[in-house]
Amino acid sequence: MKPSAPTSAVAVAEPGVGHAPAGPPPAVAFHPARRARPRPTAYLRLAKLGMVDYYLSLIVVVSLLPASGAGVLGASSWATLAAFLLGELCLVGAAVAYDDITGYRDGSDAANYGTDAAVRRLARKPLLAGTLTEADALRFARAALAAGALCWTAALALAPHRPWWAVLGVAAAALLVPQYSWGLRLGYHGLQEVFLAAVGWAFVLPLYGLLAGRATALAAVEAFLFGLGPLLFGVYSNTNDIAGDRAVGRPTAACLLSRRGNAVFIGALSALETAVIVASAVLGIVPWWFPSALLPVTAVRIAQFTVGMVRGDILRGRLIGIRAHRVLVVALVAANTLYAATT
Repeated sequence: MKPSAPTSAVAVAEPGVGHAPAGPPPAVAFHPARRARPRPTAYLRLAKLGMVDYYLSLIVVVSLLPASGAGVLGASSWATLAAFLLGELCLVGAAVAYDDITGYRDGSDAANYGTDAAVRRLARKPLLAGTLTEADALRFARAALAAGALCWTAALALAPHRPWWAVLGVAAAALLVPQYSWGLRLGYHGLQEVFLAAVGWAFVLPLYGLLAGRATALAAVEAFLFGLGPLLFGVYSNTNDIAGDRAVGRPTAACLLSRRGNAVFIGALSALETAVIVASAVLGIVPWWFPSALLPVTAVRIAQFTVGMVRGDILRGRLIGIRAHRVLVVALVAANTLYAATT
């Protein structure tokens, strides 16, 4: 998920498990199939635990509760938060593991990482690096999926409130998040950009409902902004991966649009973020000073677009986008804390 072989030129598939990509670019360093037990760090890289951006949703939700008058968290709320976080970790880990397996089998990861492996760190792809086999990755993905479902079932059981829309949101997310590149393969049916944003929305608003028992306009606005974050660095990854994605029929916006059209699309998404921030203040959903508190986010977005799309340094633009999302989280938490203190 984009928030994301032996020494010879031909990869060897694990016996009886799918097919590995044939003829990867020579720039990728492939390794002999190993028989030793894989190190835990290889599984951590497969789960992309270093990419914490979706998991920051819990910080936003916790800061939202006093800002929206939901009161102090009790023991059941903290238990719900813990179970929900563990479920997030497991379900996202399953999704990105399945994505790596799919990318390894169809050759798109070899194509996308072959030209810039040093920049994008091949170790992030344990299948390509040879530190895990397909069978290892499949076992991990299945175990993570089962654990995630159990954790979110526990979160629903522990939650102080269970409004129907929040329960439905959690259930839908548990069902759909792992199917980005597996099962329904949502990322291969023109839904990739929507998916990246929707995961962020699902990690904020349903959890808020379980803890507060209701939805508020403030929570909806912040959930929407949070979901735009992973999308606004994911589209830069897609721009860099056009060749590999086209080769396997993944219809991202970057593949479907012209170079100029893709730049306009990314610019429009960046502008949408700022427009929502300003409009929410104009409509009285957030305090009048809210756009000022989030001004650093707008400044970083301008820098991201300038570097990534105007100057053409796509991967650096992606990196700036990751930082922009984290700046957004800090700004939202600060704004919520100030709002709670002044109301």
